[in-house]
Amino acid sequence: MEPIIPARAARPSVALRHSIGLLGAALFLGAAAPPLKSPSFAPWIDGTTTSEPEMQVQAIDADTFVIRQSVRTNFEAPFLYLLFGRERALLIDSGAGGLKIRPTIDRLVSEWRAKHGGRPMHLVVAHSHGHGDHHAGDDEFRDRPDTNVVGLAPDDVSAFFHIRDWPRNIGRFDLGGRILNIIPTPGHQPAHIMVYDARTRLLFSGDMLYPGRLYFPLDKFGDFRASADRLAAFAKTHPIRALLGAHIEMTTTPAQDYPVEAATHPSEHPLPLAPAVIEELQQAVTKAGSTPTIDAHPDFILHPVPPRPAS
Repeated sequence: MEPIIPARAARPSVALRHSIGLLGAALFLGAAAPPLKSPSFAPWIDGTTTSEPEMQVQAIDADTFVIRQSVRTNFEAPFLYLLFGRERALLIDSGAGGLKIRPTIDRLVSEWRAKHGGRPMHLVVAHSHGHGDHHAGDDEFRDRPDTNVVGLAPDDVSAFFHIRDWPRNIGRFDLGGRILNIIPTPGHQPAHIMVYDARTRLLFSGDMLYPGRLYFPLDKFGDFRASADRLAAFAKTHPIRALLGAHIEMTTTPAQDYPVEAATHPSEHPLPLAPAVIEELQQAVTKAGSTPTIDAHPDFILHPVPPRPAS
């Protein structure tokens, strides 16, 4: 059983742009929003040791968990997020395959319920987007009691989260005393979303903006650019502590990524991204014009790819 590691203070050597600091005391439902400091984490499993577990769990607060899948189980090494409210829990993504996800999620749900008097807890399994490395574990949850598994197409996502006029409007999803905003951000993939948590002021940004290669099919660059504009507009009216994406593909050397399908990730870039990267992304896609090319930035790389079949 993997231990739950609480978030900790960053080492002084971490670059100031990441704004890593202490979280303070664990938050409980209904607590005031924390200061605008990025969460800091213990070192993530990165494939450099033979004894690392298949999954690693770190707690941002008493109701918010980050789960990392080992690169030894799948080279994508994705991050999953589990958020609790009074009535529902939201799992963002179900992993890339190569291991069982549900036992860890069931344990976290059981432990949370035990700390809250056995309160019933409905689980929603949703996805940052519909690529296979984010929904490979869905089948583990289809027969789980009191659980919804959200579909993968834009119509499925917009219907479940009551988003009218996809992708222009923003959805609102109540976990019970914890309101989430569901931001449509197609481009990387047609059903891509970001999830903003007003209580922690964290933006769960999937594969559109994370320390890595931001892939988009060339024929969908207009959608990607529109999503960057939509995201920038949202950020102007909502305080954001940090962005937490679905992967780490960058090293601690600015603009340097790992080889594709790297088996280990030594010296990983921190998971959180500072809110300033939102404006940097918007400027980069605007500058790209109608013929985007690979464009490396300190914390991400714009990476166009040939058109893909619908997915």
